[in-house]
Amino acid sequence: MKDTVALGHVETQICQPERLCIYGGIPKRVFDLFLLFLIAPFVIPVLAVLWALIRIDGGSGFYSQKRIGQNGKTFTILKLRTMVNDSQRVMTEYLASNPEAAAEWRVRQKLQSDPRVTRIGLFLRKTSLDELPQFVNVLRGEMSIVGPRPFMAEQEDDYLQAGGRSYYRLKPGITGLWQVSGRNQTSFGARVLYDNHYLRTLSFSGDLRLLARTVPAVLRGTGC
Repeated sequence: MKDTVALGHVETQICQPERLCIYGGIPKRVFDLFLLFLIAPFVIPVLAVLWALIRIDGGSGFYSQKRIGQNGKTFTILKLRTMVNDSQRVMTEYLASNPEAAAEWRVRQKLQSDPRVTRIGLFLRKTSLDELPQFVNVLRGEMSIVGPRPFMAEQEDDYLQAGGRSYYRLKPGITGLWQVSGRNQTSFGARVLYDNHYLRTLSFSGDLRLLARTVPAVLRGTGC
């Protein structure tokens, strides 16, 4: 299992966490809205087609879940549905009968082979297309396009025990440093190091670099 965090390749202007950078406020919000305006004509048709395919496969097209956001405030994240309808029961039974998977879940809060994921869901997750509805969260101001990955309320204790604090000073993002840095090969707690580094180096140029790294990460099926 890979828990080391290689951050040396990230070179951005250092930002003092105490003032969260001038960029971290209104300028970052303006940048988010500008990007939304640019990509909306492309995202909306793709989202409509994927929603229809999921509906044909059975069940609802969208999925919502409570996540922890900036300042610890809870918000509802939106995603395209990638799991079977009775996912909680399926997961509980699977972990109870598979000790190796249960151990993997405790460390990563993810499974490489998740029994809940549908056929089309596997494609959506690998390409990160299931995240497209989160542009609505960005429009609402609950998320940023670039930022730390939002975690579930039940994961908060694990994050805090790992020493995580920087996350709460930022809006969570659709893509970000952890998301494009092989997140599937790291433990859940290792994301704290990525979030701390992102806060320390927060800048417009840094966000541009992370956006540039998002495309190859999505194509490789390793990020977002």
